[in-house]
Amino acid sequence: MKIKITKSSYPEVLALPKEAPFKPKRANMFFRTLLKLVSFPDLIATRFDYTTTDMDKLGKDEPCLYLMNHSSFIDLEIAANILYPRSFNIVATTDSFVGKSWLMRQIGCIPTKKFVSDFSLLRTMKYTLHELHSSVVMYPEASYSFDGTATALPDSLGGCLKLLGVPVVMIRTYGAYTRDPLYNGLQRRKVKVSANMKYLLSPEEIKSASADELNEILRKEFTIDNFSWQQENNVRVDESFRADFLNRALYKCPHCHTEGMTEGRGTRLVCKSCQKEYELDEYGRLAATDGESAFTHIPDWYAWQRKCVRDEILEGKYHFSSPVRICMGVDTKRIYEVGHGVLTHSSEGFHLTGCDGLLDYLQKPQSSYSVYSDFNWYEIGDVICIGNNNALYYCFPEAKGDFVAKVRMAAEEMYKLRKGVKA
Repeated sequence: MKIKITKSSYPEVLALPKEAPFKPKRANMFFRTLLKLVSFPDLIATRFDYTTTDMDKLGKDEPCLYLMNHSSFIDLEIAANILYPRSFNIVATTDSFVGKSWLMRQIGCIPTKKFVSDFSLLRTMKYTLHELHSSVVMYPEASYSFDGTATALPDSLGGCLKLLGVPVVMIRTYGAYTRDPLYNGLQRRKVKVSANMKYLLSPEEIKSASADELNEILRKEFTIDNFSWQQENNVRVDESFRADFLNRALYKCPHCHTEGMTEGRGTRLVCKSCQKEYELDEYGRLAATDGESAFTHIPDWYAWQRKCVRDEILEGKYHFSSPVRICMGVDTKRIYEVGHGVLTHSSEGFHLTGCDGLLDYLQKPQSSYSVYSDFNWYEIGDVICIGNNNALYYCFPEAKGDFVAKVRMAAEEMYKLRKGVKA
């Protein structure tokens, strides 16, 4: 999937007129049917099916909030299939509108910025639910998982449920991550995908619970380990490319502790510094090809990296800096390439400079609980995105190495430390 990019100067982008406030529309039956039809090829290929739990509690035309885990690019297609013919609007990132804004609006998408405080989003969702009488589909994890486990949820989610005052339905997918893990470079595996749709919370239950209690319920619902699920269900992945680019997630060698020297290729992950080699088997388990295995479970390796990052922060040793190619997002028309600069990340937060000295942007650690980062974003390259409601800065590191996963973990751990949250 590509995205429309236009070269422009930084001052020219800043001078662009602001887009008018977004007002969603209720998708008509034609576009709901179209969305369902275009989802068929992928769903047929995955032999998709789904089950329901307590869905008789939801009225036929009763608007609700659908919360869905965010496993892969097939998530929207799953929602379009199992919710049809009910009317629903989808909360989607602003970059997904670029080049196809008209279509996205017709199918009922609501634009928002990842990991940026957006108070207008809640008003828009209330309008959709109570004025348009249309349900809202939301992916509260915002970003895809790097290691197959759930990503962080915003602390504001419980309060959001209380303000919306509508039933909450949980959609949980199974197999979607295993079919298309983000690290694997869009190489799809032959894996069956399924889902469960469950009536989770009634308006009365939401009203009687505190925001913290609701957050705890949601954390439990979103907790998942896709590699454990794969092994428990004997889901076989026999593709020869299953370890390709695994280094994007497992960037640090647990034997020599060198970073950025692991390489995932074929079915193996090797450290080019100490030559330690691991085999990824057909059921998602790791094993050293010679000698002791430091880890046999990918999420355990990833969790160890996170602890290493947290220790670096506590010891005052964490620091990331790289020259970057800079693109900006200020509207839903296109992404603007504005030049080059340097992105730095430290205990003081993110600091982006560039565009011949015209750009100087600082983002504090407490501004967000995570950071928008992705592997091979729109087939351009690994990206770290920072910014605010005025502008997003898409930074593509030009230094060699795998930085994206570490920077995301560092941003999350800095936020938790500033908020006094335990590891």
